[in-house]
Amino acid sequence: MTEETRLNEWFVPKFGPAKFRMFVGLLFLPYTGMCISFAVIGSLLPQHIQWERTEAISLIYALALGISAHVADSIGSKKVKPWGTLFSKKQLVVIMLSSLVAAYSVGFYYILLYAPVLSIIAVLEGFFLIAYNFELFSGRFHNDFWFAVSWGTLPLLAGFIIQTNSVNLLAATVSVCTGIVSYAEIRLSRPYKMLMKTLAEPKRTKMLEKGLKSLSIGTITFGLATIAYRIIFS
Repeated sequence: MTEETRLNEWFVPKFGPAKFRMFVGLLFLPYTGMCISFAVIGSLLPQHIQWERTEAISLIYALALGISAHVADSIGSKKVKPWGTLFSKKQLVVIMLSSLVAAYSVGFYYILLYAPVLSIIAVLEGFFLIAYNFELFSGRFHNDFWFAVSWGTLPLLAGFIIQTNSVNLLAATVSVCTGIVSYAEIRLSRPYKMLMKTLAEPKRTKMLEKGLKSLSIGTITFGLATIAYRIIFS
C-alpha cells in the first residue's frame, strides 16, 4: 500500500500539507465518530441524564480510541502502514500515551466519584486497545468479532454506566445492536482497504466506499438526532 493510495481515501482531507493530511487520515474520523456516537447514545438512554457525563464519555472515547487506539494500530500492526512515515515512532508513542493518559484521567474522575462500575469497561477497553492493535496472543483478539465488541458494544455500555453506574436490559439490548453496526463497518472496511491497496475492481471499491459512508454518516446522524430529541423532550 502506498502513501498516495491511502491519502486518497475519502476520509482524508484533500487540502493542507502531507503531515496534516496523514495525521487526520490516521484518526479515521468517520469511524471514530461512530464509536463516539455509540457512547453518546448509551449515555442518553436513562430517563435522567447529566449532560456533562455525556460530554465526558465522548471526550474519553475521542482520546482513547479515536487517537490512542488508531496511533497504536499504526505502531503495532505487523503490516506496513503509510500513516507513520511522516512521524517517528517516538512521536507516535508520545501521542498514543499522552492521549491515553488524558482519557483515563477523565475516566478515573467519574469512576471514583460517580460510576465505579465504569472501571470494568476501562479495564476491558484498555486490554482490547493493546491486545487488538499490537496483535498480542498470536492475534487472537485481532478479528472482526472483538473489534465489534470493543468499538460497538462496550462504548454503548460505557455511556449508560457513566450515567447510572449500572446496566439494564435496555442498555444490554442496544449494545448488541451497536455491536452489529460496528461489525458491519469492519466487514466492509477490510475488503475496501485491500482494494484500495491493489487499485483493483474500482466499481466494487466505490460500492464499498458508499456503504462505509452511509454507515458512518447514518450512525453519526442518529447520534445527533438522539441528542436533539433529549434536549427538546427532557
